[in-house]
Amino acid sequence: MEKKPFVTLEKLREIEKEIPTPFHLYDEKGIRENAKALQEAFAWNPGFREYFAVKACPNPYLIQILQEYGCGCDCSSLTELMLAQALDCTGEQIMFSSNATPAEDYRYAKKVGAIINLDDITHIDFLEQVIGEIPETISCRYNPGGVFKISNGIMDNPGDAKYGMTTEQIFEAFRILKGKGVKNFGIHAFLASNTVTNEYYPMLAKQLFELAVKLKQETGAHISFINLSGGIGIPYKPDQEPNDIRVIGEGVRKVYEQVLTPAGMGDVAIYTELGRFMTGPYGCLVTKAIHEKHTHKEYIGCDACAVNLMRPAMYGAYHHITVMGKEDAPCDHKYDVTGSLCENNDKFAIDRMLPKIDRGDLLVIHDTGAHGFAMGYNYNGKLKSAEVLLKEDGSYQIIRRAETPRDYFATFDCFPIYEKLFR
Repeated sequence: MEKKPFVTLEKLREIEKEIPTPFHLYDEKGIRENAKALQEAFAWNPGFREYFAVKACPNPYLIQILQEYGCGCDCSSLTELMLAQALDCTGEQIMFSSNATPAEDYRYAKKVGAIINLDDITHIDFLEQVIGEIPETISCRYNPGGVFKISNGIMDNPGDAKYGMTTEQIFEAFRILKGKGVKNFGIHAFLASNTVTNEYYPMLAKQLFELAVKLKQETGAHISFINLSGGIGIPYKPDQEPNDIRVIGEGVRKVYEQVLTPAGMGDVAIYTELGRFMTGPYGCLVTKAIHEKHTHKEYIGCDACAVNLMRPAMYGAYHHITVMGKEDAPCDHKYDVTGSLCENNDKFAIDRMLPKIDRGDLLVIHDTGAHGFAMGYNYNGKLKSAEVLLKEDGSYQIIRRAETPRDYFATFDCFPIYEKLFR
């Protein structure tokens, strides 16, 4: 599969006149089409809801677009809950899935009426102490341990993950919670990350549906929803085939009718918490080549760095790179494409075959629409970039301005730096 940018060089040059590189750019048309496809794929389930994983791309403009397609918010922290509330997303439109959760976060989750997804059995008592009572609707996060396998091999290793309750614990948790007045239960699990296969969700669904039937039989709990969480990935590499969300939805439907319907549980709602799948392919990092270096290797230095996209530095993640205007040129130069951090892992690509890159060329780094800007930080005093929305009509809009030195120094209230620099 060939990876093509969703934006032209001409449009980037237009944007660059107003917004200096680097910046993250998002494709409104792609986001809308994908959100519509997800809703259609699960339309067979009347209670279906996607809770967009806010951590993937916490921009209110993009979340508002998803809200138009019925999406709620999956939050994991106090500030994400605040963002959801600011977007008039309250009550059961919010799923609060957190771990090692501070008391303040639970209090705020109660304030906005979010569905609380408990990560551990010990959090039952903690939650009760913090908010005074257990809500009538609550979810429990499940971790079966071991490894998660599908037909093409091992997908991930839940046994090493810090999230969720064991099988024995979730049965005990349901009994305890039922005794505390809970009327509506949910089950949640995240067993593999960034899967590029249509098999993952149906396999996960089968495991959770069978667990739900046993929980109902053994505890008498009314299970109102099953949350398949995230894990549906995107094809970062050109040779990967993308997931087909309609095939996935149909696979989950078949398992639903095989397991839940015969058990008298045909009213269970299906929830998802997709982040990467919803926005990942519809964002890119636009950066300019500003230096070239010829030493033991060939280097191209960009005005973006790991502050703008840390996935390659953090765990060697692959992100495809297009040299704009040279899409048809031969990839006959081997480069390390780097940023300017004082860290040797600040590289967007290592030994990547690309067309000859000249200073001033614009590079599009693909698939940064999730866990791109969101994972940014300020190491070396670097500043976070702007976020820009490429709208359906071809115009563009700044949806987050770039940070400035004033922003960086603004929190030094206890030291007179700010006054000395900006008075």
